[in-house]
Amino acid sequence: MTTSTLSRKTETRRPPTDSPARRTLRGRRRRERWWAVLFLGPQLAALLTFTLVPLGFALVLAFMKWDGLGEKSWVGFANFRDQLGDPTFRGAVGHTLLLGVITVPVGLVLALLIAMALNNVRGKTIYRVVYFLPVVTSSVAVAVIWQMLLASGDLGMLNNTVHDWFGITLPDWLNDPDWVMVAIAAVTIWSSLGLNVVIFLAGLQSIPAHLGEVARIDGAGPVRVFRHITLPLLSPTIFFSFVVAVISSFQAFDQIYVLVDPVANDGARTIVFQVYELGFKKFEFGASSAAALLLTLMTIVVTLAQFGMQKRFVHYES
Repeated sequence: MTTSTLSRKTETRRPPTDSPARRTLRGRRRRERWWAVLFLGPQLAALLTFTLVPLGFALVLAFMKWDGLGEKSWVGFANFRDQLGDPTFRGAVGHTLLLGVITVPVGLVLALLIAMALNNVRGKTIYRVVYFLPVVTSSVAVAVIWQMLLASGDLGMLNNTVHDWFGITLPDWLNDPDWVMVAIAAVTIWSSLGLNVVIFLAGLQSIPAHLGEVARIDGAGPVRVFRHITLPLLSPTIFFSFVVAVISSFQAFDQIYVLVDPVANDGARTIVFQVYELGFKKFEFGASSAAALLLTLMTIVVTLAQFGMQKRFVHYES
């Protein structure tokens, strides 16, 4: 039987376009599309209204000068030049990068060590809850508690306790420009530690136990097992946590705003606070949008660099 004959027979077996089966199929697909629109419509409308439209407006506003009430005037790239030439903005960029340099590696290493310690103990669920509590606690409440601990004078619980017990005078954590970012980094690490611990615990439990047992039978010690088995198999989880931690450090604002006054203590000023001050205190919405766009570009560049380097450090199972 030739191919043309077979195709003609197949075509003759197909129901005609206006057959009841075809009409039923088209009706079912039409109903499925309407159900999809019904369920996805509210989410898409909210995404368009509260995310995409404001984002587009901010992109256009970055090239304008506007105080929120008067007329808008087109200034081109002047807002970007002003921000890049402003020492305050450059200092905010440096503080933001410093916060990431401190919090990301220290937080991830601590979380990995704690996760490895908890991986083989009983009652892991209880430990997960305990370590995860700061993550679900209000960031404002966390900042207020740490403000009481790190404050100077009679209210500083940490400084007063260390001075009374050991006679050591600690720095003025929240007012000294040289130490304020260290204090903010400590609070950030503490509040986000539980999330990374839970993520690393899940990654460790996904590693087959027999791989480590075989390596130990062959004479490999704990260090070699960790270096050649645990770390490569956990590298996708570490990479995910690393990317998320970097982006979160770039967006730090609420705890800093409650802990210290970045206006009075310039050492605590980050890019997000620069955006907030320009927009909601000085009412320079064009400059504020330009600073926010620069932060977005910086985040995109750093994230793309991380994804570009993942082939050298991240091991994905085939």
